[in-house]
Amino acid sequence: MTTYNGDLFLKEQVDSILNQIRPDDELIISDDSSTDGTVEILKGIKDLRIKLLLNNTFRDPIMNFQNCLKEASGEFIFLSDQDDIWIDGKYEKMLNLLGDYDLVISDSKIVDEDLNLIEPSFFKFFGSGKGILKNVMKSSYYGSCMAFRKSLLEKSLPFPNTKEIGHDLWIGLVGEMTGRVLFYDEQLILYRRHRLAFTVTGMSKSKRSILKKIKGRIIMFREITRFLIKYRWKKD
Repeated sequence: MTTYNGDLFLKEQVDSILNQIRPDDELIISDDSSTDGTVEILKGIKDLRIKLLLNNTFRDPIMNFQNCLKEASGEFIFLSDQDDIWIDGKYEKMLNLLGDYDLVISDSKIVDEDLNLIEPSFFKFFGSGKGILKNVMKSSYYGSCMAFRKSLLEKSLPFPNTKEIGHDLWIGLVGEMTGRVLFYDEQLILYRRHRLAFTVTGMSKSKRSILKKIKGRIIMFREITRFLIKYRWKKD
C-alpha cells in the first residue's frame, strides 16, 4: 500500500486487510510525506506485520509504489489503495487463484465515500478484460484489485520512466506478455470514489488533448516493444 494524505479512510482499509492476512504475512506501506494525520494513524496501529517506509519525497504515486514493492519479500503480492475496503474472503480466494495464474484481477463494487453503492460491478461498468491493445487504449488494470506472483514483479521492475504508464497497467501488460492473467468476476473490494481520490476511473471526462493522448499511446507502445525485445533476448 502507498499513502499520501489519506487519513480520512485509512484506518478502515488497513483493518480490513489485517483481518484477513496470515500471521507471517507483511503489510508494507510507503508514505509519500503526508502532511495530514496519515503517519500518526499508521504509527498508532500496533501490529508487527506492518512495515512503514516513511519520509519519502517522490510526489509521484508510481515511484512510491515502486519503492514499496521493492521491499516485498513474499511469494504473492497484493496491491492496495489507501481508501478502499477488502471484502471478507478476498485474500484466500485470490491466493487460491494464484496457484494457477501469475496475475489475478478481481471485480469490485464501486461505492461513494459513505459506502453507498454506485455501480455493482466495476468490470461491467468499465468493460474490463484482457488485451494489450485494449488496455493501452483504456486501461482496466487497477492496482487495488490486483494480486500477482513475485516472479511477475521481478520482470516488471523497474517501471518505465514515464507517467504515461501507471505501475498497475505496466504489471498487467507484462503479465499478458509473459504469463497467465485472470480477470476474476467476483466483487472482492469496495472501490471507494470520493472527491479526494487520486484516480477518477473514467467517471469524469479526460481533459487531455487528442495530440497528448496520441503521444501517450506512442510512448506505451515504445515501452512494450523495448520490453519484448529485452525479454526475448534474455530467453534466448
